[in-house]
Amino acid sequence: MPRKIETHMIAGPVGRLESLLEEPDEGAPHFAALVCHPHPQHGGTMHNKVVYRIARGLRKAGAVVLRFNYRGVNLSEGTYDHGVGETEDARACLEWLRKRYPQLPAMIAGFSFGSRIALRIGAQRPDLKKVIACGFPTVYKDRSYLDPCLVPRTFIHSTHDEFGPKDELAAVVAELDGPPELVFIEAKDHFFVDALDAFEQAVMHAAPKVFAGGN
Repeated sequence: MPRKIETHMIAGPVGRLESLLEEPDEGAPHFAALVCHPHPQHGGTMHNKVVYRIARGLRKAGAVVLRFNYRGVNLSEGTYDHGVGETEDARACLEWLRKRYPQLPAMIAGFSFGSRIALRIGAQRPDLKKVIACGFPTVYKDRSYLDPCLVPRTFIHSTHDEFGPKDELAAVVAELDGPPELVFIEAKDHFFVDALDAFEQAVMHAAPKVFAGGN
């Protein structure tokens, strides 16, 4: 039986949000994951190659995955709102996903700009089981939203990320509650060039430690 792939227009705070729902390649999902894409004003969409790899890695780990476009991106209604409105868009999509799969534990992941949104929501939602932050940009100095956080977090990062130098990110993560897990991928740049397979494997392995054994 082919896996379920559906397109949806989810009701967001300022209009409809274009989204893509995908269940695992094999078997029923045992957790639900929302994935947030990078900066919409720099070409970020839910079809970004890193976002696609996050989604595929999570599906391999057993997730049903919802990707979506923020307001003003492709078919999503509204206009860019400097991260504030985009966070609200993510919250609306997370609630839609939770209602669609109320029996499943849920998590959130994001890449770059999307990692900041995922971490912000994770710090406010102790009911979530995991946050995976990929390519977290340390160039933004406001990190007040990172702690306190009761949700386990994993940072996955390129060793040559031009928007988050390796040593700088390591220092940030070391100061956080936990501290969170930090995984470096040997890659050429922020977008994990020449290392997307290793990146996808890291995403896949970040999830089962939380979800093994069910709820």
